[in-house]
Amino acid sequence: MDYDILRKQMVENQIISRGISDKRVISAMLKVPRHLFVSENQRHEAYNDYPLPIGEDQTISQPYMVALMTELMCLDGDEKVLEIGTGSGYQTAILAELAKEVYTVEIIESLSMNAKHILNELGYRNIKFRIGDGYNGWKEYAPFDDIIVTCGPSDVPQPLIDQLGEGGKLVIPVGYSFQTLTILEKINGELRKTESIECRFVPMTRKYNFN
Repeated sequence: MDYDILRKQMVENQIISRGISDKRVISAMLKVPRHLFVSENQRHEAYNDYPLPIGEDQTISQPYMVALMTELMCLDGDEKVLEIGTGSGYQTAILAELAKEVYTVEIIESLSMNAKHILNELGYRNIKFRIGDGYNGWKEYAPFDDIIVTCGPSDVPQPLIDQLGEGGKLVIPVGYSFQTLTILEKINGELRKTESIECRFVPMTRKYNFN
């Protein structure tokens, strides 16, 4: 299959036609080989307009949703970005194309290791990986210029709010079965909230320590 043609068609028909206009986001979506982030028997579907399973009851997000969430962050190339939910690593690759540094947290070890392998093979060197509970963010490297969450918590995790830098944006789907894509911007220490579209992500997985 000619994946370059399929990727171009994806961008034209699913992304630009729906109003995504950030040239840097469009360029990244044209560049990153989405088919490498799914299993071989799914590669013929990689550029279609829907999510795909990646194992462990997780999915690779719909291309339009990846583009929309990325555009909402308004990245200019100098940011330190925190991603909660590495998953397949596809969104991570898009972020790595657009930001200076990407810190990505995944609770499922097998997914994190697989994504790390693919991203290393593709030559990305501006990504740090962590296996852990994304609800808690990554305090060691905070504050972050922007934060993106690719799973659906029922509320906005306070640790992520705390780790968001001044002037930064937190893009997060909030809700249980269905979510509202929410943008929180920190201005003078206060949060300014706006809402985008209704969406559906897998629920945020937690690790609880009862000891």
